[in-house]
Amino acid sequence: MHRAIRWAWTTVWLLAGALALAGTASAQRVEGDRAGAQGVYEAEVPVNNQSESARDAGLARALAQVLGKLSGEGNVASRPGVGQELRRARDYVESYDYRQDEGVSPTGAPTFRTTLIARFDPEKVDDMAASLGVPVWPSPRPKPVLWLAIDDGSGPRLVGLSKADAARSTLDRAIERGYKLGLPTGSAAEQAAAGAIWRGDTGAIARLSSRYNPPMQLIGKLYRAQGGKSGWMVNWTFVDGGKVLTQKSVDGADARRVLASGADVAADALSRKYARQNAVGPAGTYRVAFTGVDSTDDFIRLSAYLQKLPVVRAITPVRATPGAIEYDLELVTGIAGFKRMADEDVLIGGDGEPATFLLR
Repeated sequence: MHRAIRWAWTTVWLLAGALALAGTASAQRVEGDRAGAQGVYEAEVPVNNQSESARDAGLARALAQVLGKLSGEGNVASRPGVGQELRRARDYVESYDYRQDEGVSPTGAPTFRTTLIARFDPEKVDDMAASLGVPVWPSPRPKPVLWLAIDDGSGPRLVGLSKADAARSTLDRAIERGYKLGLPTGSAAEQAAAGAIWRGDTGAIARLSSRYNPPMQLIGKLYRAQGGKSGWMVNWTFVDGGKVLTQKSVDGADARRVLASGADVAADALSRKYARQNAVGPAGTYRVAFTGVDSTDDFIRLSAYLQKLPVVRAITPVRATPGAIEYDLELVTGIAGFKRMADEDVLIGGDGEPATFLLR
């Protein structure tokens, strides 16, 4: 009997080791030492090589990750105007370098991966985010406790701090989303919480988690998928102050990817509740006047400049007078967003009704 029990728990922690495969070889602290060093304005992305084209593509993905951290939104790249700025990611870079990571393939052969580490100018990124109406999730940000139980068929067991590698993909994904998750210490009393997780007793978990701050819990249970599905299933519940904010179930063949989804569940709930919208006005069509348009060349230069601004979606000429022209501009944010994004070497002003700018 004792041998059978020992074998059952050994199986669970063999699963934990399998989940940590392809990650770091040695145990890390719960925040993740490497990823924890990243700030909001820094990101790491894999690239095929160090060529200029690979770097530009990597910088675009890195800037998208930074905007995701800043806002807490997982799909921030789909916001109007953001994609256009991602193509100009190099203009926002403060510095970058590369890291070579060595690993081992499933066949035992050595593998090498190149990682681009990009650091972006905070002031430029903030201005761009404000101009495009990207919300900002303010700091300091909460660090919810991850209460995760795993059952590979031998019964559920809690993932405590000493077994952090079993939850590594969740912890690292949280950092990519701009916040951190903690783990319970895994004491005997906390190990008993695996049963409460399996029953869906969020109240019991909240009471047990009262020794930790803040009073937020990401609760997950991972098990073999059933009902004709292959791979793994995880059920997530995010609780803030005793209130269930969201629940979601995710399945897939790769347990690490399935577990990483929990960080997205918590980030989406937190950003919806705590992120602040930039006060740049709503999207819409605004009448805007431009003076200093004294020649055909000025008109062409102004039109070309407006078409390049990511905050501008459409341009409709309305009225022209000597030295001036008025447009109806369809903007992704209000006039304040347009004014923030306008280059003062090209346009100045923006006061009055309609807002009037001088072409320099």
